[in-house]
Amino acid sequence: MKKLIPPFILLLISTITSCGQKTFDEKMESLYKKTVPLIKADSLKPKLAGVVILDTRSEEEYQVSHINGARFVDYDNFEVGQVSNISKDTEVIVYCSVGYRSERVGEKLQKAGYTNVKNLYGGIFGWKNEGFEVVGMNNLPTDSVHVYNRLWGKWLFKGTKVY
Repeated sequence: MKKLIPPFILLLISTITSCGQKTFDEKMESLYKKTVPLIKADSLKPKLAGVVILDTRSEEEYQVSHINGARFVDYDNFEVGQVSNISKDTEVIVYCSVGYRSERVGEKLQKAGYTNVKNLYGGIFGWKNEGFEVVGMNNLPTDSVHVYNRLWGKWLFKGTKVY
């Protein structure tokens, strides 16, 4: 004979599990509006040389580390004119810490007629968490990643957190 779980126990279990720690994927899903197609780090890595990568974080974040070859385009001051030398059909990958700010920049690019814009899933955190290399201002590999602040820093699992 099956025992039924009382409804208040089910509610308690549901409350405990829903208030618990989100996974990285759950957190990313809650951030994105999905207005810009996503690309995962493992899909981007093999084609790095054939795409334009835009780092949309602050200059301070970019100076700590960035994806090798990424072009800095500060989110707070971004204007489409900054990238007018990029053909509108070029594959452009945007990223930030986790992908929220870069999605906003990606939307601006799409609105301006860029037809092949993708947002790096999980941003530089996702990139580094997958074990891929980042470089510092001297273009030498570094383990450091600026994590924006302590709240967001919990989503960087690999590398040295810089605040």
